[in-house]
Amino acid sequence: MSEHAPSLTSPSRMVSQLRQALPHFPRIEWVARTDSTNADLLQWAREENPSLRPWLLGAHLQDRGRGRAGRTWKNSEGAHLMFSCAFDIFVPPHALATLSPLCGVVICEALRKLLPERHRVALKLKWPNDLLWYDAKLAGILTEVTRASTAPESKDHHVVVIGIGLNLNDARSLSESLQRPVADWQSISNECSDMPEHRPSDLVAAMCAALYTAMNEATAYGFATLPERFAHVDALLGQHINIIHNDKILQTGIAQGVNAQGQLMMRSALGTQAVSVGEVSVRPSTAR
Repeated sequence: MSEHAPSLTSPSRMVSQLRQALPHFPRIEWVARTDSTNADLLQWAREENPSLRPWLLGAHLQDRGRGRAGRTWKNSEGAHLMFSCAFDIFVPPHALATLSPLCGVVICEALRKLLPERHRVALKLKWPNDLLWYDAKLAGILTEVTRASTAPESKDHHVVVIGIGLNLNDARSLSESLQRPVADWQSISNECSDMPEHRPSDLVAAMCAALYTAMNEATAYGFATLPERFAHVDALLGQHINIIHNDKILQTGIAQGVNAQGQLMMRSALGTQAVSVGEVSVRPSTAR
């Protein structure tokens, strides 16, 4: 049984390992500290030649790491795996919102492949893109889109920046401070006694390679397969949920998966509705 989570090596060693694993990423950097890897890549995208992508930037510590809805990503050096990657994507502007749940599915699928098969069902996705180990949050994903500095004539050409924060260890103290269940890779490694050890760079490479494939497929084929893929990792399907916005319950119903636009489908007394915004809370009376 693994007693220790894989520890972060030096930034230069991370770069060396990642360049070996991701030869199709022409720009890979890992730094000791920055404000926000997502903000950095967004700035690069507005200034640099788009022919150089995909890009990958990681940091041992982020001073202004961001989560969804403008939240601050709480992190400490060595306890979290934090990085962002940038890809060119060619989809209509109205389809850009679909990238967020798609990235969640892709990352969940990639990490599941690292787990022994019988444990994979425990890793799920809470719409739109929170990774859960059972009911405890393991990782968060922030997807942002901008235009390249040398944007071509095509209005469908965008740069998508995907930021990922995954807990490596320290879940117990996080659970206490946040007053909600938090998971980390160390706990998963301890539970999956027959799982090979994975270095942090292995986790990053698995997620980035999967995202690279997914962005190319989205450009080529669109999002028609998203509902089926989401169903295999859906943490909410069939559960009674509340949709909350600005601390108010807007809707209540039963989660019914997602549509091809990545919207959450919810059945209520008013019928089946598509939800685009808001936080999802599982109703206490039916929570697992």
